[in-house]
Amino acid sequence: MTALNRKLRRDLWRLRGQMFAIALIVASGVGVLIMSLSSHEALRETAEAYYERYRFAQVFAEVKRAPRSLEAKIANLPGVQAVETRIAEFAVVDVEGFEEPIIGQFVSVPESGQPLLNRLALRSGRWIAPERVDEVIVNEPFAEAHGLMPGDSFQAVLRGNKRTLTVVGTALSPEFVYAIGPGALMPDSERFGVFWMGREALAAAYDLEDSFNDVVLSLLRGTEPTGVIERLDNLLEDYGGVGAYARKDQISNWFIMSELEQLRSMSAILPTIFLGVAAFLTNMVLARLIAIERTEIGLLKAFGYSNLAVAWHYAKLVMVMAGLGVLLGWALGYGLGQMNTQVYAEQFRFPFLLFRPGPGSFAVAAGVSMAAALLGAVGGVRGAVTLAPAEAMRPPAPPSFHRGAMAKSRIASVLDQPTRMIFRQILRWPLRAFLTASGIAMAVAVMISTLQWYDSIDHMAHVNFFEAQHQDATIGLVEAEHESVARELAALPGVLAVEPQRIVTAVFRSGTRMHRGSLTGILPDARLQPIYDTSGRVVDLPSSGLVLSSMLADKLAVAPGDHLWVEVLEGRRPTLRFPVAAVFETYLGMPAYIDKEALNRSLLEPRRTQFLGLLIDEAEQSALFAELKDLPEVSAVMMRRAAVDTFHDTLARTLMIFVSFFSAFSCTLAFGVVYNTARIALSERGRELATLRVLGFTRWEISYILLGEVGLIVFLGLPLGCLAGFGLTWLITSAFETELYRVPLIIDPSTFGLAVVAVVLAAAVSGLLVRERLDGLDLIAVLKTRE
Repeated sequence: MTALNRKLRRDLWRLRGQMFAIALIVASGVGVLIMSLSSHEALRETAEAYYERYRFAQVFAEVKRAPRSLEAKIANLPGVQAVETRIAEFAVVDVEGFEEPIIGQFVSVPESGQPLLNRLALRSGRWIAPERVDEVIVNEPFAEAHGLMPGDSFQAVLRGNKRTLTVVGTALSPEFVYAIGPGALMPDSERFGVFWMGREALAAAYDLEDSFNDVVLSLLRGTEPTGVIERLDNLLEDYGGVGAYARKDQISNWFIMSELEQLRSMSAILPTIFLGVAAFLTNMVLARLIAIERTEIGLLKAFGYSNLAVAWHYAKLVMVMAGLGVLLGWALGYGLGQMNTQVYAEQFRFPFLLFRPGPGSFAVAAGVSMAAALLGAVGGVRGAVTLAPAEAMRPPAPPSFHRGAMAKSRIASVLDQPTRMIFRQILRWPLRAFLTASGIAMAVAVMISTLQWYDSIDHMAHVNFFEAQHQDATIGLVEAEHESVARELAALPGVLAVEPQRIVTAVFRSGTRMHRGSLTGILPDARLQPIYDTSGRVVDLPSSGLVLSSMLADKLAVAPGDHLWVEVLEGRRPTLRFPVAAVFETYLGMPAYIDKEALNRSLLEPRRTQFLGLLIDEAEQSALFAELKDLPEVSAVMMRRAAVDTFHDTLARTLMIFVSFFSAFSCTLAFGVVYNTARIALSERGRELATLRVLGFTRWEISYILLGEVGLIVFLGLPLGCLAGFGLTWLITSAFETELYRVPLIIDPSTFGLAVVAVVLAAAVSGLLVRERLDGLDLIAVLKTRE
């Protein structure tokens, strides 16, 4: 072992506390980075493998009723590899022991075995027997939610006929990884289920023998779906097609891809903070070490060590600190990545999970961490290299002090001597105090940006489910019917009010921009579900023209006064031109509204409705549910209270883990900053503090001088952290903005308070550790003059 390596070993042991504190911060940044990258990689690989093994389709289309003979024409379209025509319908399901009506999506499968596309991963039981017309396979989450097993039965209303169906198996499908019902935002396995039924049995139930109403395609490698979709729409147009769409727009896949993008955003924002603070602390430690060892550096150079050898020595010191953090971060990131992936696996139901993070994410994390640490050490290393031997072996010139303005002020006259020493030290080194306060501020900012998710989600749920919606239930009909159906529903037990709507699938176009979504027709004086702006006002609905959400208006680059082309994908499939009357802000989705009668006139279908909002007397709710389960016209029942509960339950599980991770990381950040600051201050002022002890100052007084300085810096960092927390929250909420939802920038005062308290407690713990070291100060050793 060379002399420099022996010196390196001694330095590392002497600085072990500070080294470990820096390593913890580096480990936090590395852990977050690896957690995000490994989770992203695992979900992507799992989804791709699942899609490939079970032949997930690449193009989807719905149609009113098309003959099966059309299948050959679809198969002959350029670029089409395989075609699967099927029957897909929504129906109301009644499971014994569950009071509310359940939305069921019935999808046909061949009785003889697996479909060509969108194959099922059979989890229990067996396949449907050809001669059994009432057998179904149930998606596994629904079966688990209701305790259904092969051999159990339930009832369903299929085109007006209530039938008893028998469960013969449970399965998962790549088409329903994220299984949500119509109009829902989160999966609700209790109230929405997918049921696979034999093709012939489902065709007989819906009078679709030798016909289909749903088709899925796979494409030849390298084929763009756009051209295939256009040709497929032309084929299906005469049969009531509602517009084909690519896999990227399929709802389940779209949710998965959105989560992957959010994980990518997380891996870019938060690790940067931790690694930036680690670079700052590395610079602090190294600069102080070089200042202490300037005589030793001069001797090394005098004995022939080159500038490069000295620089490499201190660079190795930094690399060992960062390397320890990288090793800890690798282990932490792997564990957190596995845990995070399991959380997503519970939300996205996969039949298998591939968590095998490659070396790439670990190499990236190590490279970025080392680069950040070395970047922070550049200043200190440059100081060691440029120090001339003759100058280094002389003690540094004492700083020039003068009587400052504070010393002359009245404030100084009322402060005791230790407190004046605290303020004097900070005022002499303002930049260092500011940088240390900035490190504390970053810890507070991370804590605020973590805790504020509860505030934002609660606000978003309150606005969407209580301010913007007043109906207790929304009823979906099998087909659009005359408005007189509203009077029939109003006569049901417990119904206090009914408000009809008309929703049609449409493509919005403005120049070269387009969006596939839905156009909702509501009453001008809608009360149960008005157009509600997040600013707290109800938007008036004009007699003509569209009211668009701001996200949709931005996507189409339109403003009030502009015109939009709307291609309705239902009925006669008209292409309509409407002016944009108003734009409003909403947190969820990209809705577009129009006067219901104006929509019906444009469709040449006067006084039609398909969705109805109900206000319900809770005392008669059970009787109403019993009636709804038997109505043949009803295909879906969506309860607002259930949507709220599902929204909170789903997010609560995810947020609890997320908040726990980053709360621990922010406390680690605060601990590392305060501990290093206090230890550096102790090493710098050890002789001064020992002298004060000899002069008669008590242990408490010298602890107050040292830790009071640190405490004041922490105090200065708290308001700065609250401001930085607001900015970081804005950055994160902007990065997480999607077409599905926008997270509002809401931070309650209590969140600021909790973040401040948590960081102060973490700082207090590190201060107590330094206080113990201060109590054990060896006065004789410290006061010895180094020759």
